[in-house]
Amino acid sequence: MKDAFSVEDFRKRAKNFLPKMVFDYLEGGSEGEAGLSRNVNAFGKWNFVPRRLTDVSECSLETTLLGKGYSLPFYLSPTGLNGLIRPDGDRLLAQAAAKAGIPFVLSTASNLSIEDIAASGDGERWFQLYVLHRDIAKTMCQRALTAGYEALILTVDVPVNGYRERDMRNRFALPATYGLRTLADGFMHPRWSINFLRSGTPKLRNFETLEAPSPEAQAALMKRQMDASFDWDALRRLREWWPKKLMVKGVLRAEDAVQCAACGVDALIVSNHGARQLDGTISPLEVLAEIASSVQIPILLDSGIRRGADALTSLCLGATTVGLGRATLYALASDGQRGVERCLEILTDELKRGMALLGASNITQLDHTLVRRSNWA
Repeated sequence: MKDAFSVEDFRKRAKNFLPKMVFDYLEGGSEGEAGLSRNVNAFGKWNFVPRRLTDVSECSLETTLLGKGYSLPFYLSPTGLNGLIRPDGDRLLAQAAAKAGIPFVLSTASNLSIEDIAASGDGERWFQLYVLHRDIAKTMCQRALTAGYEALILTVDVPVNGYRERDMRNRFALPATYGLRTLADGFMHPRWSINFLRSGTPKLRNFETLEAPSPEAQAALMKRQMDASFDWDALRRLREWWPKKLMVKGVLRAEDAVQCAACGVDALIVSNHGARQLDGTISPLEVLAEIASSVQIPILLDSGIRRGADALTSLCLGATTVGLGRATLYALASDGQRGVERCLEILTDELKRGMALLGASNITQLDHTLVRRSNWA
């Protein structure tokens, strides 16, 4: 994979490797998809203002989050149905993250179970929670706790599912439906199809291994509908019985950040779900500095990271670390775990080189004085 030089290289390969239905699921956003380009283009609205004559002969990317040290200011964001991209996709991502010394976040909608990933290696694992039903949520959290997950990430921007038109047009669903168009698309992508035939249709293992404790919970499990009634009181109760680190993902307003901190949340993830929910939502980068200055807890950011420079801008504006979603999924499609490792290597090199050129030798030297909003944006 030494002939891949950017995330865009991996994206092009993923598009060639994956059937249209699967690539559209990976790539797509909600409704008209204006938010996809808005997330990515938001980074271009900021310019760097480098310091000069500073010693950058050694640049360290080590960072500290919630009292723990990490080799890089990255983590692998929670993404669902990774088994459609590569068999055992969740495991491959987790192993690549462990090798890089960064956390891997397992999605509620993963194709391998909480327990499967816990047994797959020694890397740090966080669990991302969708609340379908309070009882189901508590059961899944207990499983994550028992399996040794270090943190829980509650996603709060999905009271209802976003309207993803690509998926609707492609009739994307699990289990898959096989029409002539689907079969023809698979025929045109033989390497993916061979993998699919060998491994079978990916399953939502966290749900398959779950025993719903009540008729209401069973109904919620069957419908896969989110609990739209989950509110601040519910967050406080979750904080009471989850004993480890708790993060809230999907915050885009400073007042919500302040209230999360008041509820005892340990960190926040500024995110718009990769523009897969409400198409008109502001990009996370645009509100990052405001949110970071409103609370005293760590701020993470995801949605739109495609370059080391994007991570560098985020760190300057107040993020402690940044999440990688589509970037590493493109690489997973392109070349499995090897691709993900190469993608992390590229982003790491870009970030380290960018820090040196910016005049910073370590993460703690990055601040808002090193960036300025462009007058041309």
